[in-house]
Amino acid sequence: MNSTVVRNLLVRGMLAGLAAGVLALLVAYFLGEPLVDRAIGFEESHAPAHEHEVELVSRGLQSTAGLATGVLVYGVAFGGIAALAYCFALGRVGRFGPRATALLLSGVALVAVYVVPFLKYPANPPAVGDPDTIGKRTTLYFLMMVLSVLLAVAATLLGKRLAPRLGNWYATVAAVAAFALAVGLAYAFLPVVNEVPADFPATVLWRFRISALAMQATLWAGFGLVFGELAQRLLHPTPKTVPVSAGTVPG
Repeated sequence: MNSTVVRNLLVRGMLAGLAAGVLALLVAYFLGEPLVDRAIGFEESHAPAHEHEVELVSRGLQSTAGLATGVLVYGVAFGGIAALAYCFALGRVGRFGPRATALLLSGVALVAVYVVPFLKYPANPPAVGDPDTIGKRTTLYFLMMVLSVLLAVAATLLGKRLAPRLGNWYATVAAVAAFALAVGLAYAFLPVVNEVPADFPATVLWRFRISALAMQATLWAGFGLVFGELAQRLLHPTPKTVPVSAGTVPG
């Protein structure tokens, strides 16, 4: 794959990430933000009466322009990174076309980059978590994410090594089982973080985590569909047909 194709795929990946970011923004705004407001209300109701923090950025600005900026910039950035990973994966993960490879890459990335770390260290709304441990919690989350990505790559390589002897189906099953086992061991050995206040509404916490998962699923699914179509048109363009006039006899 020459540099021109890589550059074109990179641009298309960033555009697809932007489009997917718009979809994820709608999910975050309509599903996530009302729950954030409820969590903030819970936090304020439990704060001492004498504590009044100065609000540098209004809540209205945070939930609109701030949210849009963060989600869209993230979408463009992750779209570019995913496009570069796509350039490496195309033709190396099986006999898949551009669209199928994009969807496969998006699905694997969703599981490895988000779902696996999320199941160990799920997202929490405001009022959940000790501010003094935010550094530790962030480090543990990114450690779990890096481990998940490395294990996913190792499982892919294992599946390719086993395929000639076991066949594609059994090699895939063995690779997935090895990945699940390794992730389970990581879950067992990494520290547990549970800082949810005893009186925090369980429904708000559950719905917030579901909305966070829905946002990421929308982001990755949207990227896979849009980028797959753009990559298909770039790598396998549809040949243009020249209409033949009624009086012309093809020779």
